[in-house]
Amino acid sequence: MLPFAEPTPPDMDLWYREHVAVHEVALRAYLRRAFPIVTDLDNVVQETFARVLQARRSGSVENVRGYLFTTARHLALALMRRREIISIESIAEIEALAISTDEPGVPEKVGLKLELEILTQAIQSLPERCREVLTLRKITGLSQREIAAQLGIAEHTVEVQVANGMRRCAQYLREHGVSPPRKDPR
Repeated sequence: MLPFAEPTPPDMDLWYREHVAVHEVALRAYLRRAFPIVTDLDNVVQETFARVLQARRSGSVENVRGYLFTTARHLALALMRRREIISIESIAEIEALAISTDEPGVPEKVGLKLELEILTQAIQSLPERCREVLTLRKITGLSQREIAAQLGIAEHTVEVQVANGMRRCAQYLREHGVSPPRKDPR
């Protein structure tokens, strides 16, 4: 008999043992396999059994095993949905807190934008071939060999143009009060 349940007639106890309790091991295995994140399987199983007994009291249950597994699945899904709602609400509460982040503030963002504009001007000030090679290498990420093949020039020329472009951009940045970026490991 389930704790805190109303007393059941003896024939209900017999029916429960013969038709419901025999499926408990398989039901638990199914729930563990199908719903591994549900941690309180005991509650799901107990509620499933209570609902089967309630259905039996109000009429006959023709396919007990099917009723058990379907009810357990619905209960586990409902439990998961409730947890998702709680976790989403918890996340919303956390986001509402005034927590400092590592993101740059407005002054830093404005400064970075200005530096980017100056860098763009530095690149635009380069001779056409130098600008093209530097852009393909540092922005597009092509290799020296790929650039040489695409532009029909020697790899050594690509190397020289990239070095000249980097040197000129660094000089332009210094002249405009911006520290050149650290050496690119590429």
